[in-house]
Parts: sequence; structure tokens; C-alpha cells
Amino acid sequence: MAADDASTPDARRAAPLAPLPDHRNVDTPWWQELWRRHAHITTPLRERGLECDIEFGLSAYIVRVSLPDDSYLIIGPPQEPSTDHPPGNPQGWIATREHLDEQALFEVVYDSAPSDDPGAPQRPEVRHGGSAQPLIEAIDHHLAQLGLLPPPVSPTTNPHVLPATPTLHEPEAPDAPDTADRAPAYVYGDAMLALTDRLNAAESHADAAALLHQILDPVNGLLERLGEFFEAAGEKAKEAEEDDGFDLSYDLADAAAEIRNLAEVLHVAEDRMRALTPLVPAPRLPSAPARAPSLPPRPLPSASPKTAPTTSRTR
Repeated sequence: MAADDASTPDARRAAPLAPLPDHRNVDTPWWQELWRRHAHITTPLRERGLECDIEFGLSAYIVRVSLPDDSYLIIGPPQEPSTDHPPGNPQGWIATREHLDEQALFEVVYDSAPSDDPGAPQRPEVRHGGSAQPLIEAIDHHLAQLGLLPPPVSPTTNPHVLPATPTLHEPEAPDAPDTADRAPAYVYGDAMLALTDRLNAAESHADAAALLHQILDPVNGLLERLGEFFEAAGEKAKEAEEDDGFDLSYDLADAAAEIRNLAEVLHVAEDRMRALTPLVPAPRLPSAPARAPSLPPRPLPSASPKTAPTTSRTR
């Protein structure tokens, strides 16, 4: 089905997906486009066996997730007041767990939407804004604590993990000393170059967003690891216990801070890349009945000699 294909751009995904919703909108282009725009939310949850659907809330589209105990999750942007952010790419996500027959069961699982009240305390996840990965991790952790999920999926079934590529191993030290005509091996630079080549060859914005995730993920992304690298280099420079070593450590610490600041600035770039394709509007009902097939034109009557022909002005 087209909607399912759109939600799983990587055909090699190993984990089976929960079935699509069973309603007539599933086959419509506008619903399939909404489903595609929320695939970064629905796909990892469907890989855990959770059925998802897209509905319209008070002022924006939401993801409804059915849970094994007959409760459900509502995942979406703030509904009041409404925002002009495109579907699937909000300023922040709110996830709540509710139950239709037990009104007392209401809990906020995740809330990264900034508060309109400047005096209200901000939740820690606000710094993630509209990023999807921290939202999925928080839901996964909370439901696992409640016993509503199986053990965490392996990395091979994580929707943000790229298809397997040949592992680049650090080359062994040569037995003989390097000569002038032997080029040094830059395995880490080559790995980044290979990632850039894959980005250039990406066939969709969703594929490009998955590559951006490898760089921008706040926990395991390349920028985070690069910040840790410069911090470690700074500590190594301090071991010399020399003035220049301490000066160098400060420069390296500044570099780590700049890299982490860059990651904060670009934290929504992944979701913005995924949402670049325009949303297909829902079809409208015809305002007037369809016209009957036109009949062959009939010859016009000849003009009366006493009546001047009428002219029409075309604008």
C-alpha cells in the first residue's frame, strides 16, 4: 500500500511493522501525505508492534497510538493556541497517556513545547524542541517501565540507524617507517567523506534527514562525539603541565563548546529536512454538478439588416 511504502523508505528494514489503520482515508493522497510527514514518529512505534493513526485534534494533526492495556497515547504539537508549523514538524511535541473509560488516567509522558508563561518552570525536554528522537526515546523508556513494550529493539531495527556499510578499521601500524611517497591514511575523514557521498546520492529528503541524524543526534551524533574528542584533547594537553599546554587546553575547550552550540542551533534540521515536501491538500467536493457532454455547435442565425452586430470586449 502506498501509505505503508511512504512510511518505510528503507525496504531493507528488518523489524515487522504494526498494521496500518483500517479506514477509508488510508487510500487517499492527502492522508498518505500526512502519514509520510509523521513517519519519523509512527515508524519506530510500529516497529515495537504499536498501531498508530493520524487524526485531527483541536487545531492540529496528532498521532494516536493504541497500547496493549486499552489506553492510548496522543502525540502532537500544542493545540491551544494553534501554531502555523507544518504537520509533523512542530515547535515542540507533547505526548500524553489517556484512557477512554478511566478519566483519572492522564499523564504527561513528554513535553518539549515552550511555555507561554515566562514564570512557569520549563521541563528539561524543552531544549529538544521539535526533534523526534528524544520524544521516541522518552516514550520507549516510559512504556517499558509500565510493561507495555518488549525489550528495546536492537540497533539494526532502529529507524535512525543507516543500512549497514563496510566497517572502516583503523589501519595497523606499518612495519617499516613511512616514506615520502606514502600518503597517510585518514580513515575518519574517509568515513565522513563516504557519508557526504551518501547524502549527495540520497533519493529523498527522508533519506537525507536520516543522514543528518547521524551528525546531529544529541546523544550519539557525530557533533557530540566531536565535542567529546576536543574535550579529551584539552585534558591531554594539560598533562604536560606547561603554560602552552594549559593555553592549548582552553582553546580546545572553546572548540568543544562551539561544536555543541552548533548542534543546539541545528537540532531541528533533521525534522525540517524531512518536512520539505509540500503537503498535498485534501480533495474538495465539487461545488456544482458535473456538466453534461457538450452538443455539437449549431449555426448562428444570420444578422438582421436593421440590427448592428453586437461586439464583446475580451479582457
